[in-house]
Amino acid sequence: MLGALVTVVVILACAGVVCAMAAARVVKQYERGVVFRLGRLRQDVRGPGFTMIAPAFDRLRKVNMQIVTMPVPAQEGITRDNVTVRVDAVVYFKVVDPAEAIVAVEDYRFAVSQMAQTSLRSIIGKSDLDDLLSNREKLNQGLELMIDSPAIGWGVHIDRVEIKDVSLPETMKRSMARQAEADRERRARVINADAELQASKKLAEAAAQMAETPSALQLRLLQTVMAVAAEKNSTLVLPIPVELLRFLERGGQQTPEAARANGAGAKEPVSAARQASPPAAQEEIPPAAAVPTLTEREPEREPERASERASERSVER
Repeated sequence: MLGALVTVVVILACAGVVCAMAAARVVKQYERGVVFRLGRLRQDVRGPGFTMIAPAFDRLRKVNMQIVTMPVPAQEGITRDNVTVRVDAVVYFKVVDPAEAIVAVEDYRFAVSQMAQTSLRSIIGKSDLDDLLSNREKLNQGLELMIDSPAIGWGVHIDRVEIKDVSLPETMKRSMARQAEADRERRARVINADAELQASKKLAEAAAQMAETPSALQLRLLQTVMAVAAEKNSTLVLPIPVELLRFLERGGQQTPEAARANGAGAKEPVSAARQASPPAAQEEIPPAAAVPTLTEREPEREPERASERASERSVER
């Protein structure tokens, strides 16, 4: 009798241990437990730690409360300016109401994924290519609102949505590259022209300053020679300033007054006898006969040459 009683106690103890083990649950810190008793939702959501449920009547489902990072598959669409693009994104969301996430939607992860893909296609069709490439912040906010609106009823909060990449056709990439290159070339030419204008103004000011002080031009010439000589060249080109050439040209061309002065000073010197004689005597001296030149003597000797030629012909006969 006593043995049967001990056996019953042992069996009951084992059954209790088994039931306790079946009823014991551990909820982690980042999870919440939703209990269904006979298919009916219990309002008390189990927090993290050790909890007990009725093994035969209750069913515990754990919901992750962490922020979930979900990549959105690349979606291909046509923008508002008729450009075919391929865009992919990433969605960050978390569960804020575990009971609604379990009851309101069958699979909240799949639902958020499908809603993100649909919203991404809609954003592509409503935006221009320039907005997709340069104004992503605004598109991210619009995409977040589009996904978050229905997700609120599922107990899910969309934390952030980011567009990761925008893939363009090769022809569009080449066109954009040509456009960017042309724009860069235009800006480079404008900057170069502006630099030339500023440099010309500064050179004009420097030339005006050097014109007032000619020694500055000579110093600038010496600086140029030093800069050329510092390169250890075998040939040294020495530029001659234009001002020096103008000075030499002015020195070679004498004024009429200077020429007359030079002519008066270069007259033939008067002999000492003529200087000593009185002016009346100097006036009585007849001028010397002019010596005929070679061209003047040629006509005088022409008859003599004719007679000599006639005598030579007679001797030959």
